Amino acid sequence: MLNTPVSTSTVRPIAITQGDPAGIGPEIIAKAFRDAPAATAGCFVAGDVATLRRAVACISGPGQPGVPVALIESPDEALTVPPRCIPVLQVPPPAPLVGFGKVSGLAGKIAAQCVVWAARAALRGEIAALVTAPLHKEALKSAGVPFPGHTELLQAEAAAFLGKSLAEVPVRMMLANDELRTVLVSIHVSLRDAIEAVTFENVLQTVHITHESVGAVLQRVPRIGLAGLNPHAGEGGLFGREEIDILAPAVAAARGAGMDVYGPFAPDTVFMRARATPGHPGEFDVVVAMYHDQGLIPVKYHGVEQGVNVTLGLPLVRTSPDHGTAFDIAGTGRADPSSLIQAIHMARQLKA
Repeated sequence: MLNTPVSTSTVRPIAITQGDPAGIGPEIIAKAFRDAPAATAGCFVAGDVATLRRAVACISGPGQPGVPVALIESPDEALTVPPRCIPVLQVPPPAPLVGFGKVSGLAGKIAAQCVVWAARAALRGEIAALVTAPLHKEALKSAGVPFPGHTELLQAEAAAFLGKSLAEVPVRMMLANDELRTVLVSIHVSLRDAIEAVTFENVLQTVHITHESVGAVLQRVPRIGLAGLNPHAGEGGLFGREEIDILAPAVAAARGAGMDVYGPFAPDTVFMRARATPGHPGEFDVVVAMYHDQGLIPVKYHGVEQGVNVTLGLPLVRTSPDHGTAFDIAGTGRADPSSLIQAIHMARQLKA
């Protein structure tokens, strides 16, 4: 990941959406501005001023520097705000503060409003990138939001902006840290539905999106490893035929199109083969996983504090920390901002 921010004089501002106000999103944002002023330079919060001021109060204590919150009227004002000051563009109408750690339709509505505003600003070219603090899926549902999370909501906004159907704007989730990248064929669906989603078309499309997006970051053709669906990658058909009938043909088609993809490999070893450690680059730059937990568990095992969620296939840059709303510690000031800070670094890298 990139750890040197680009000069704010050469880029448009980056929007950070506050996430669910009942969760830790506002707190990790406040800590990021306090503890990583170089990373947050040129960033602003699309959110609620009162919520951010409450978050600052939660993280304040003896020996800690003050963190002022400034109301801004336009994104460009963020470029001139002094370090360790949080510029907030008021997106939702001011409302009573929601309680910490509770599922709330109001909280879900506020969080969604912030994401929609930032997505549309990014699509119009008014901001350089979008970094999203965590949402709560049950709160979104309580608010009547017809999407289970960021990925699906952003896909819908992009499709509407482009005048296309959802099928014409395919997106994929990538989780990444300094050691491993993984891209998912399916995202927020049941395991039964995830297995049904392992089709030749979906797998090949995922490999293509991975090839284009990761290649753009690396500035070269990426080495892609494909995880099998079944134990031992099917063991020659003994434990399922998806590897023979679907995955191997998808790999052959991708290679025929000039992509550097290999597999399918046993899913219990392919991630170890791809893992990069100091002095030992991984065998693959990225692993395409067949379903959500298959791909996310290996990345999160190495530490959620460094993981970043990236949405591939969108006509905008969107990154996010690799954790949820953590209702159990919301309001305590104990939340770790490391993953959010890494998400900001990644957003700058992807936009560079």
